[in-house]
Amino acid sequence: MAAMIEITDLRKRFGPIVAVDGITFTVDKGEVLGFLGPNGAGKSTTMKVISGFLPPTGGTAIVCGHDVTTAPLAAKKVIGYLPEGAPGYPDMTPSAFLRFIAQARGLRGAERRRRIAHVAEIVHLEGVMRQPIDTLSKGYRRRVGLAQAILHDPDVLILDEPTDGLDPNQKHEVRALIGEMAGRKAIVLSTHILEEVEAVCSRAVVISRGKIVADGTPADLQARSRYHNAVQLSIKADGADLDRELNGLEGVDSVETLDGTGDLTRLRVFARDGRSIVGEISRLARSRGWEIDELHVEEGRLDEVFRSITEGDLTQHAKRDTNP
Repeated sequence: MAAMIEITDLRKRFGPIVAVDGITFTVDKGEVLGFLGPNGAGKSTTMKVISGFLPPTGGTAIVCGHDVTTAPLAAKKVIGYLPEGAPGYPDMTPSAFLRFIAQARGLRGAERRRRIAHVAEIVHLEGVMRQPIDTLSKGYRRRVGLAQAILHDPDVLILDEPTDGLDPNQKHEVRALIGEMAGRKAIVLSTHILEEVEAVCSRAVVISRGKIVADGTPADLQARSRYHNAVQLSIKADGADLDRELNGLEGVDSVETLDGTGDLTRLRVFARDGRSIVGEISRLARSRGWEIDELHVEEGRLDEVFRSITEGDLTQHAKRDTNP
C-alpha cells in the first residue's frame, strides 16, 4: 500500500533564499510524524507546500495519490490544514466561520450541522460559538483553527504548532484528540515542544537549514543522546573512591558527581556508546558492600539531541540576530 504522503526531493526558494533544500520522506496511514527544527529551518514552508498553499520550486509532493501541483483540488480535498497562527475572519463567529468552511468543503444540510456540532464538542467550542473570533483568547482562536482543519474528516492532517497558546489542560485534550484520530489518518505536526513529540508522535523528522538531519522514532532519537542509558544513583559508601571504582567499569564512559550530603553521594554515570551499564554498576555495588539508596536509568534527552544536530542552524540564526 502506497504512503499517504510522499515527498520527493522537495525544494522551495524565495529568490536567493533556499528555504527547503531537497527533502524526501513518506508518511503512512496511522503515523503521527513530528516535524521539528529551529525557527527558520523550513518547517512551515514545507507544510505550506504539502497543503498546496505554496508551489514547490522543484521535486514533488503527493497526497493520497494526488500531486499537489498537477491535481491541487483533489489533493486539498483530502487534507486538513492548521496553519501557523490559525488565521480566521475576525468579525465572524466560530459558528459562522465553520458554516463557511463546511460550505467550501462541500458539506450541506444535516451533514453540515452534524459535523459542526461534532467538532465544536470535541475541541470544546460550544460556549463561544456565537462570540466574534477577534474577541476570543489565543487558545480559543487556536481551537477554532483546529476545528476547521478536522471539519471534513480528512485522511491527512497537516498541523503547524497545534497546541500553541493552549494551557496545560487544553494541550492534554488536543494531544488526546490527535492520538484518537491517529489510527485512521496520516498526521504531520510541527512543534517546538519536545515533550509533545514523546507524547503523541510515532516518528520524528528533524530539519535544519532546509535539509533533513534526522528521521526516526522518538526512542531512536533519544538513543543518540549522551544521557541514553546513563545511570543516576545515590550511594552510601563510607570512604569509597566512587569515581575511580565506577570509571573502572568496561561500559562506563565518565562519572559526574551531582551532590553529596553526609555519607550519601549522588552521581550520574554515563554509558560508553549508549550500552546498558546498570547491571555492571549493581554487581560492583554488591561486591563492594555499597548501599544504593536510589537508582534511575535515563532514556535519553530529546532536547540535547535536537541541539546537537541543529547547532549550526542555531548558530547561524544567532549571527543574523547580532549582525542585522
